[in-house]
Amino acid sequence: MPKFYARRQLSIVAALTGLIASVGLFNGPTASAALPTPVSAATARGYLAALDVRTEDRTGYDRDLFPHWITQSGTCNTRETVLKRDGSGVVTDSSCAATRGSWYSPYDGATWSAASDVDIDHLVPLAEAWDSGADSWSTSRRQSFANDLTRPQLLAVTDNVNQSKGDQDPATWMPSRSAYRCTYVRAWVQVKYYYDLSVDSAEKSALQNHLASC
Repeated sequence: MPKFYARRQLSIVAALTGLIASVGLFNGPTASAALPTPVSAATARGYLAALDVRTEDRTGYDRDLFPHWITQSGTCNTRETVLKRDGSGVVTDSSCAATRGSWYSPYDGATWSAASDVDIDHLVPLAEAWDSGADSWSTSRRQSFANDLTRPQLLAVTDNVNQSKGDQDPATWMPSRSAYRCTYVRAWVQVKYYYDLSVDSAEKSALQNHLASC
């Protein structure tokens, strides 16, 4: 079957199973405010099987090649928009900076009352995307990836947890909170599939192992 039609069939399956995937996905006090609902585990397994497996190459990578935190609405940029989406009781000033609120980090289960303690994680890191095919993208597509509010790609989390994750993939880093790992890998595969990014062999093996227990 041609790859185009196979991908289309998988997308149809994802749409049909979306409601099922939304049941019981998020664990934690305010997790319902978190990233868009990932596809089901079954759909993620199908997506993963369709991804190309290639060796990664970071030659030429620069974070500035992915314009991020662009204006989304009014004075609000992408970071501020996600802070409002993922937080509870968020109050912002005239420049859209969060002055009050509460943020639950599903990676580690911590809750924060200062926006400065929260980072917006690119679930699939920018460097990882570059390694996996984004090096051939236009600047416009890289900007869309870095500011994607539609796919499960951006999430407010504890800042030092995000920093410890860095640009690692699931072969070397997973959320310390085991209850969130299934959601994490489903989101990871969905983002990679949507953007037609590859996986390396260790990454694919780790994703398969985690999805098998979802």
